[in-house]
Amino acid sequence: MKLRICVIGKPRLPYAKAGLAEYAGRLERYTRLELLYLKEGSQAQEGQRLLEASEGYRRVVLDERGQMVDTLALKARLEGWAMQAEKGVAFLIGGAEGHAQMVRDQADWVLALSRLTLQHELALVVLLEQLYRVETLKRGEPYHR
Repeated sequence: MKLRICVIGKPRLPYAKAGLAEYAGRLERYTRLELLYLKEGSQAQEGQRLLEASEGYRRVVLDERGQMVDTLALKARLEGWAMQAEKGVAFLIGGAEGHAQMVRDQADWVLALSRLTLQHELALVVLLEQLYRVETLKRGEPYHR
């Protein structure tokens, strides 16, 4: 199953660039990963860009108001969608203003990485690390202890 991550803006902070390179590189050994960086704009413009970029995919909107789960629950949800022969899953990370309501309304799942509001570049790194952790769990590798 293909993983598409749609992000408003490109990472600029050095720690985010390093984390992105590290975990995207690790993930590409396990699954098809596509990172799409979308142009910043108004919240409505960003929302429209995110929806267009995720058309045809299961949409997971990252939002602190979403459902909090552990890594095993994330793994189970992704495996369930894979068993349904889904084209793929698109994770949507909004810009500095967060997601427009229209984006949350069209989500298949609104997921919280934390109840804290995370800076969007940090959210991207955390998401990539968790997706990598899920892939290693699926293969019984020792990364997740």
